[in-house]
Amino acid sequence: MKILLIEDDKALGESIQEYFKLHNIETVWIHDERKLPNLLKVYEFDVIVLDLMLKFSHGEDLITFIRGNKINTPILILTAKTELSSKEECFLRGADDYLSKPFEPKELLLRVRALSKRVQIESILNIGDVTINIDAKTIWKNNREIKLSKTAWDLLTLLIKRKGEIVSSETILNYVWGGKAVGDEVVRAYIKELRKILPHDSIKTYKGRGYRLDNIKEN
Repeated sequence: MKILLIEDDKALGESIQEYFKLHNIETVWIHDERKLPNLLKVYEFDVIVLDLMLKFSHGEDLITFIRGNKINTPILILTAKTELSSKEECFLRGADDYLSKPFEPKELLLRVRALSKRVQIESILNIGDVTINIDAKTIWKNNREIKLSKTAWDLLTLLIKRKGEIVSSETILNYVWGGKAVGDEVVRAYIKELRKILPHDSIKTYKGRGYRLDNIKEN
């Protein structure tokens, strides 16, 4: 699981990051919310934990920005505000959960885990004559199982999660290779591997922009 934490209180941010690390949750923490647009372009997150009272903007406006860019990642508000009117505004703008400070770290952990489950992709998908079982990590074509490497599976999972969207090479590198320095030719090689399995033209290339997966049907 990968969490984006937007919190300008450095002591609290460090504490949350360390607590999540103990529970095997990777946390990308920013205390300058102006970095948010660029981060959302290149990373895929399971949950966004957002403070409302930030240095350069209002957290409520960030909710609107995130949803306005068609990003459906669950948003958990973490704030000292306790008024019902604040909660109402956040939910109307597209937040999924609201936790007031002070809070118990375990409660935050439980809420984050619950939210992450909401966006799990469908277990069984069809692309033309290909059937993909995400949970079992199997691909069947013409009644024959096709084996994929872990790297190819990670790439396919990302494209499925972002189906119908153009996924940049930078996003692919961060999601599949953890931001390691991997050449474009390596990405193209794995795209080619997937294209050999999936129906013709399922993965489209947008030169200089990235790749897009189409024609998915969910069971």
